[in-house]
Amino acid sequence: MKDFRGLNVWQKAHATALNIYRTTKCFPDEERFGLTSQLRRAAISVPSNIAEGCGRQSDRELANFLNIAAGSASEVEYQLLLAKDLDYVTNDQHQLLEANINEVKRMLNSFINKINQAKS
Repeated sequence: MKDFRGLNVWQKAHATALNIYRTTKCFPDEERFGLTSQLRRAAISVPSNIAEGCGRQSDRELANFLNIAAGSASEVEYQLLLAKDLDYVTNDQHQLLEANINEVKRMLNSFINKINQAKS
C-alpha cells in the first residue's frame, strides 16, 4: 500500500478537482444536474481512483486504477471544452483548467509506464 497524499500526481489532481468545484459554482442553475454534476464527478474521479489504487495490494491493481483515472481526466478535458463552448467559462479559465488536467494526464501516463516497466 502506498500513501496517495504524498504522490505529486494525486496532489495535482486534487487541486484541479478543487478548482473545478470553484469554477462550476458559477454555472447556470439549470446545469446543476447536467454538466455541473458530470464535470464535478469526473474531476473527483481522478484523485479518487489514484487513492483507491494506492490502497490495493499489487502494482497491477494500482496501474488499473491509474488507467481509470486517466480516462476520467480525458472526460474532464472534454467537459471543460463543452463548458467553454457554452460560454460557462472564459477562455482564460478554460486554458488554465485544461493545462492542469493535461499535466495530470501526463503525470498519470508517466506513472503507469513506470509501473509497467517495473513489472517487466
